[in-house]
Amino acid sequence: MPRKHIQLYTDGACLGNPGPGGWCAILKYNEHEKVLSSGSPDTTNNRMELTAVIEGLNCLKEPCSVTLYTDSQYVANGLLKGWAEGWRRRGWKKSDGKPALNSDLWDRLLRLTEIHEVDIVWIKGHAGHPENERCDSIAVKEAQKFSKKRENNLSD
Repeated sequence: MPRKHIQLYTDGACLGNPGPGGWCAILKYNEHEKVLSSGSPDTTNNRMELTAVIEGLNCLKEPCSVTLYTDSQYVANGLLKGWAEGWRRRGWKKSDGKPALNSDLWDRLLRLTEIHEVDIVWIKGHAGHPENERCDSIAVKEAQKFSKKRENNLSD
């Protein structure tokens, strides 16, 4: 039986790096659409980019064929160029022996790519791609929620 084909659009945002961050994943299947988003009070942009992809893939209830659209070269290259696989093979070390960043998230993402067939399409960010622009807007709003919470805590 053929797998369902899902289009997954993702983006992450960070106000400061590190700082308050947000992420968004938009999943499309035929005429159906699901939007996921959240954030973190103290994170990095790369962590938010990875989290968006992980959360999008994690919500799928069965193995699927997924076309992932990301504006993150970190995510795209980590998967397409095999960087993450190499880091995992070397015990989460880069080729220079230094620790690979975000190994917890890369490990989760690699496990999900073993369940789902994932094709990666890198798209230029802020270039008018409708779903990417929408993901960016939602991710920024999520980051702003945490930024406002941080400001309120500092003023108390």
